[in-house]
Amino acid sequence: MSVKIDFNLSEVAAQVTEAEIRAVEAIKGLFTQQVLSDVAKLFAGCQGKVLVTGSGTSGAVAARAAHLLSVCGTPAFHLSPGDGLHGGLGVLTEHDIILAFSKGGSSLELNEFCQRGRTLANHLVVVTANPGSPLSQSADHVLHIPLEQDCDLGGVIATGCTLSFSALTDVLVEITRRLRGYEWESFFYTHPAGAVGKHAEDSLKRLHHGEQR
Repeated sequence: MSVKIDFNLSEVAAQVTEAEIRAVEAIKGLFTQQVLSDVAKLFAGCQGKVLVTGSGTSGAVAARAAHLLSVCGTPAFHLSPGDGLHGGLGVLTEHDIILAFSKGGSSLELNEFCQRGRTLANHLVVVTANPGSPLSQSADHVLHIPLEQDCDLGGVIATGCTLSFSALTDVLVEITRRLRGYEWESFFYTHPAGAVGKHAEDSLKRLHHGEQR
């Protein structure tokens, strides 16, 4: 089957890439805001676990965030709003924190999950592009990313917004790792498998050499 391209492929590729670059760069506005420091210190001092949630593509970002937080010393797990509203909320304790991702904050299922979860957990942190949403209003801390409408394909497919969510996650993961004093030795102890574990000794030498410079 022959497929004919009747549009400028390189132009479309450039448009998508530039929109996503701007979406990631939008998180920089948070770097000098007190809320970023407050959330990082909250995660670092958490005596329980961080429950990370989101609907749709934001749910995939939530699963990634839970994994990376745990990998870097902050115990975390992912729970979808649907599973939570079917009894999964029972996992929450007063020592836990909820981290929710939502571009618009309009998902009824996510909102109910977070409203109920907030009564069981210690704090609710929301990452969103809409600080005026009901979800944001119910949060203790809101990490607002000022995203452009065209950051997502067609303004509806969660592409750029979820890249910005992931980039902000990475920032929080590294800041929290440092606040917790979670050393690289601990990281490699819990990550002995794969290429990462295989080259742990060389990686530790490189990392320590970089810290001494």
